[in-house]
Amino acid sequence: MELPETATGSESGSEDYQMPKFMTIGYGERAGYDKISANARAAAHANDDLLKRRGALMGIAGRPVQVRNPDAGGAETQQGAFMSSSLPVAGFALIEATDLAEAIELVSKSPCAVAHGVIEVWPFDEG
Repeated sequence: MELPETATGSESGSEDYQMPKFMTIGYGERAGYDKISANARAAAHANDDLLKRRGALMGIAGRPVQVRNPDAGGAETQQGAFMSSSLPVAGFALIEATDLAEAIELVSKSPCAVAHGVIEVWPFDEG
């Protein structure tokens, strides 16, 4: 499937059009990854390479730190994730797509989605 390049203008000719952005969170574990064929793994990684060529910012999740600053009285930190899941967070990406349906299509072939994990797609408003 050929994907469109990042938009630089809108159909109405406005030069300040920004293609919608979506934040993705991939959840998965090695056991699920090891279940899929070498061909499926290669295709999933090729899909991620395609997303990167389109300008996606992608990264593998490290260890999280929770940060709180109640009443602006000073930062408090706690090691570990705030939310829990049956699968560990594997990575994050910020992608551009024309709409939510395209964003879903783009990530549906990525490693976490293919390797028995899940990818959340969140509309991202730079507001």
